[in-house]
Amino acid sequence: QVQVVESGGGLVQPGGSLRLSCAASGIIRNIYDMGWYRQTPGEQRELVAVISRGGLTRYSDFAKGRFTISRDNARNTVTLETNSLKPEDTAVYYCNVLTLGNGYWGQGTQVTVSS
Repeated sequence: QVQVVESGGGLVQPGGSLRLSCAASGIIRNIYDMGWYRQTPGEQRELVAVISRGGLTRYSDFAKGRFTISRDNARNTVTLETNSLKPEDTAVYYCNVLTLGNGYWGQGTQVTVSS
């Protein structure tokens, strides 16, 4: 059984930083993309950033220049460094792990940006 667990969310002031981590465990074969998404109440879940097994990255416009995604293939982990956070970045952040034929989600971690 595959488990995806996020950590690192919390309350931060505008302009601050948070480091979100995600670890995938269980019977995992051939992980392809790993990514971060976010969702606010009443809104659709949206892409933040995704990274391929080979290290190719893609960011949503709001994340470019402020967020950095990285992964460790040996440990099946993916990290999102968030900087210069804004109140509009407040959301639940979800990790997604894409394998051949299946996608797995974590339970989410709350990020709140407020003074």
